[in-house]
Amino acid sequence: MPRALSFVVFFVVVLSLAGSLHYYVWARLVRDVALPLMWHRILTGLIIALFASIPLTFTLARGHRVESLRPVLLGTFSWMGLLFLTVMLLLVVDAGRVGLGLAGRLLETPPDDPERRLALTRMLGVGVALVAGGAGTLAARSGLTELMVKRLTVALPRLPAEMNGTTIAQLSDVHVGSTIQRGFIERVVRETNALEPDVIVITGDLVDGSVAQLADHVAPLGDLRAKYGVFFVTGNHEYYSGAEAWCHELERLGIRVLRNERVQIGEGAVSYDLAGVDDYSAHRFGRGHGADLKKAVAGRDDSRELVLLAHQPRQVFEADRLGVGLQLSGHTHGGQIFPWNIFVRLQQPVVSGLARFGRALVYVSNGTGYWGPPMRLGAPAEITLLTLERAAS
Repeated sequence: MPRALSFVVFFVVVLSLAGSLHYYVWARLVRDVALPLMWHRILTGLIIALFASIPLTFTLARGHRVESLRPVLLGTFSWMGLLFLTVMLLLVVDAGRVGLGLAGRLLETPPDDPERRLALTRMLGVGVALVAGGAGTLAARSGLTELMVKRLTVALPRLPAEMNGTTIAQLSDVHVGSTIQRGFIERVVRETNALEPDVIVITGDLVDGSVAQLADHVAPLGDLRAKYGVFFVTGNHEYYSGAEAWCHELERLGIRVLRNERVQIGEGAVSYDLAGVDDYSAHRFGRGHGADLKKAVAGRDDSRELVLLAHQPRQVFEADRLGVGLQLSGHTHGGQIFPWNIFVRLQQPVVSGLARFGRALVYVSNGTGYWGPPMRLGAPAEITLLTLERAAS
């Protein structure tokens, strides 16, 4: 399918989905509550305007500098997040009402009178609006202001005893772009350097835009400092943004890009292997890209500990087969906005935190930034500090 036609199809599908969600919200919160005519018209116009703002914003954004887009896109993305929360709450309410209706039929209870039914509909509508608004406010506060340092200790059986206490700081899914810009990156660099890690790793989805658009906003990453260096692997979003150009730019900033290869962390026998692979989906983009863990580990000494950087958690199944002790991943954002984590679990084996698959451990970061809505609900953004220790035999 030609690229232009693919874009048109994608645009139509997204617009149709957005239209359906806006209609559902209008039907439940405006039509069904039988508001007075004036309020009915005002709220109907507002929902139409909010729907129209989505394609209008992205159309006007084409060709503009990311700095000028931030206020507008923050508003549009915030509405998209609030829309998601509202739809999820309405689905729960509707499922409950269907269940009660079925139970009433089975028990042969008399139907509610129309006035009582309308009063219940209005009460539930107000409740959904208040809960969605409150949750959206908390989520926006978390997404825009909170950045925690998450600390955990990981025991690895092949780690040299002399390296007990060595640390890795993990950044992931920063998504530098139209709403996450230089100021946030400077903050991330300050807070990461303050941890004085031995190694810093960036596990993909660093950018949403080209080098030409975002080089200045990413530039502070060149100030990251770690004893054994700073390392990066691609995520799927790098392949939407010009992966090869970004790999060159990050190397220019002094960040080592690991593309299906490994390096030694430490000196001589007092060391472990650090490997990195392209994103799990990179093979779709051709030009020699694609995860190749076999290449990355070829010829290594199996008695040495092996830490793998792989953007998507589902790389862990192959990692276990090929002797990886610990895999560091991102991609999921921890779900970012509850209950999206439930849907993410359908694709990925782990959504957030540390888990074991066979002999391999995998840690999945919630991510350091956000994607789309500037919101986080139940999955706070993090800089992760992992302390490695030798597991007791």
